[in-house]
Amino acid sequence: MPNVYEENWSQVQRREIAEDVVHHINLDQSGFGAFDGERIIGLATVSHHIFGTVARYVQLVCFQISEEYRRQGIGRKLFSLACEEARRLGADKLYISAHSSKESQAAYRALGCTPAEEVNDGLAAAEPFDVQMEYRL
Repeated sequence: MPNVYEENWSQVQRREIAEDVVHHINLDQSGFGAFDGERIIGLATVSHHIFGTVARYVQLVCFQISEEYRRQGIGRKLFSLACEEARRLGADKLYISAHSSKESQAAYRALGCTPAEEVNDGLAAAEPFDVQMEYRL
């Protein structure tokens, strides 16, 4: 079955996503943003929950760059900040439940991510079309 993905979020969807990000930053995640003036153009969030049996993982929960700002190094900088935070939290690896689109996969591979050695069954079940990846810190 095909997995249709639409990146054109409505204003209501954007507000819901923003509210969810703020909620989790106040509760159990660290977040980083990239801005053009007062407009947010990219964000990354890292969970504070460590899991795994063969390595200490933390999840890259959210990683998004506005389309018109891609390929300018913004994602690489946000990813680097997320990795620094994961190390600070005591993780060995960053865990990514990556969208199945070719563009997402290419972006994560370009950052040095590889298929996850240990799959988090809960995260994989929550997003069955995602590809489970990791980044060694």
